[in-house]
Amino acid sequence: MRRSYYIYNDGQLKRKDNTITYIDIENNKRDIPIENVDDINIMSEMNFNSNLINYISRYGISIHFFNYYSFYSGSYYPKEKLVSGELLVNQVQHYADNSKRMELAKAFVDGASSNIYRNLRYYNGRGKNVENHMKEIMLLKNKIDNSKSINELMGYEGNIRKMYYSAWNTIIDQDINFTKRIKNPPDNMINTLISFVNSLIYTKVLSEIYKTQLNPTISYLHEPGNRRFSLSLDISEIFKPIIGDRLIFSLLNKKQITEKSFTKNLNYLHLTKEASRIIVSELDAKLQTTIKHKELNKTVSYQYLIRLECYKMVKHLLGEKQYEPFKIWW
Repeated sequence: MRRSYYIYNDGQLKRKDNTITYIDIENNKRDIPIENVDDINIMSEMNFNSNLINYISRYGISIHFFNYYSFYSGSYYPKEKLVSGELLVNQVQHYADNSKRMELAKAFVDGASSNIYRNLRYYNGRGKNVENHMKEIMLLKNKIDNSKSINELMGYEGNIRKMYYSAWNTIIDQDINFTKRIKNPPDNMINTLISFVNSLIYTKVLSEIYKTQLNPTISYLHEPGNRRFSLSLDISEIFKPIIGDRLIFSLLNKKQITEKSFTKNLNYLHLTKEASRIIVSELDAKLQTTIKHKELNKTVSYQYLIRLECYKMVKHLLGEKQYEPFKIWW
């Protein structure tokens, strides 16, 4: 099974026959068989050369980079192998036609808000009183379909998340005093944790998009722009609640992540290396967890659910089947 590799210690990556060799600063070596690698996440300073880049490109392996603060910096995205001129034209047409764009954008927000609502219902059924939050979110959710513009739709999406985040103080069994989502830069441990986990979801979605014929720069809810793979942002909205947020709740409620997991004198902006490793290990385990898919009637992993979402996008853009976002039913 191919999986994500996270590298935390400074060193170098190089090709050795049919393996990737990682050599840390103490000259310890580790060989990683190329067929086991899904993508590589660099969480430290790393040296590599064009020979390695050419090698991993042949196998369609993306590299994602994170800085000292565990903030996502960017990705090396190999030359696309699965290309389709027909699909690319249709992707652009669905962006340029406002009604087609709105249809997809509404689907992303509807899917995200449905999964947010399910999260709240799950914890409300386990003694966390978030019923008022659920009611407010449902009222906002019912307005999504009547949105006339992307800005109006993003406004509803923002208010849904604001209401959702206001329930986190109740859901989480730590004194977090979380009042507002701040991104650039995060201003407390919860915002730092959300930003880090969301960036991991974003890179995982990007890696799955690469395995399809979709162009990652053409999006519908988020405005396409320079220097970002905005379709990954769109699809991530579906999976942040059911993978990212559920992971955060678990890490905090099990006390795997606490205030001690952050550098206090940096305003909790910096995750410790140990905390970061715990998070990516738990995320990897979550992505490999399987569920029985209702429509396919077979067992699939959470990671493969992301790929399936990309395939559903392809079918929609080609006019084969209406796109319906993945919504949890449990």
